[in-house]
Amino acid sequence: MDPDPFAEHLRPELSLLSAYLPAEAPPGAVRLDANEAPRSLPPDARRRLAEELASLDLHRYPDVRAKRLRELVAEREGAHPDQLVFGSGTDEVITFLINALARPPEGLPSASVLFPHPTFVMFRLSALSHGVTPVPVPLDPRWNLDPDAFARACAQHRPGAIFLPSPNNPTGNLFPEHQLEAVIQHARGSLVILDEAYGPYARTNYRHLAHKYPHVGRLQTLSKVGGAALRVGWAVLPVALARAVEKVRPPYNVNALSQRAAELYLTELAPSLEGMVQEVIDARERLSAALSALPGVTVHPSQANFLWVEVPGDAGAIFRALLARGVVVRSFHQAGGRLAGCLRVTIGTADDNAALVTALRASL
Repeated sequence: MDPDPFAEHLRPELSLLSAYLPAEAPPGAVRLDANEAPRSLPPDARRRLAEELASLDLHRYPDVRAKRLRELVAEREGAHPDQLVFGSGTDEVITFLINALARPPEGLPSASVLFPHPTFVMFRLSALSHGVTPVPVPLDPRWNLDPDAFARACAQHRPGAIFLPSPNNPTGNLFPEHQLEAVIQHARGSLVILDEAYGPYARTNYRHLAHKYPHVGRLQTLSKVGGAALRVGWAVLPVALARAVEKVRPPYNVNALSQRAAELYLTELAPSLEGMVQEVIDARERLSAALSALPGVTVHPSQANFLWVEVPGDAGAIFRALLARGVVVRSFHQAGGRLAGCLRVTIGTADDNAALVTALRASL
């Protein structure tokens, strides 16, 4: 094969990355690997959604500012509309933030971003893809933040941004607020983003911290509460920063169908989504108890729509055994260390959860 003619032009950081590909699964498999809501909207809500989407003029570009959606979110969050930056899921918003904050501090070779380890993979991937140094800060033995470690990392790297998801993915725990505040106070020269993707399942948000500290922003999404296919997420930022980040956002990045659907999700369809969130919260306790009863299995407390499960032996082998039985979960065995025995399992329907328990019992 001829040498790659583009190799000399490709950024070296790309050699550290792999394309994001979910696990392949046989048709009909129980998918509990992506932290999606367990079911779709009820039929009447789906019909209402279809009616609204059918009325859109698809030959026109969408509203470049998502004005109506922007107003709804601003009112809900007690924010000014100019504080909001919308993206195709929070994945895209994360890339906007890292891109905008990629200027290296004086005296340092590159910009950096900090985040806990383990956490959402897109913080590292987005940083590397923009030539920014990712700095993972290990969680403590109880999967909580280590504020002293963050203080040392802040002093050393002077990061442009620090991402703190709470509840955290994949561990599912809500970080103690005094730990969040300690990190925020150590990072007054950086943007601290509190990622609330799973906040609805914890019945919490961090609006009060954003009001208290002018360098704090927040991330939110509809993906985890029944709108994964919409790909709509947003950041609530200080106004001056939001206006700067808007300069790197591509025009029309949130399509008209997703904008209108998101508007309905936040208004007319909100009761359906709220009912689904409560179903997951109730099922979370039942599934946690059922899995904890299996020999050698430890389930950590979760405030998200998934469970962080330690299994005896090699999580990779158990992942493959579950897959052979038609159940897909997320394994972290390739990360090694204390993650080698960990699985993340999404809360599914009652039938999905029962299938998981049966398959895991047989796979241990």
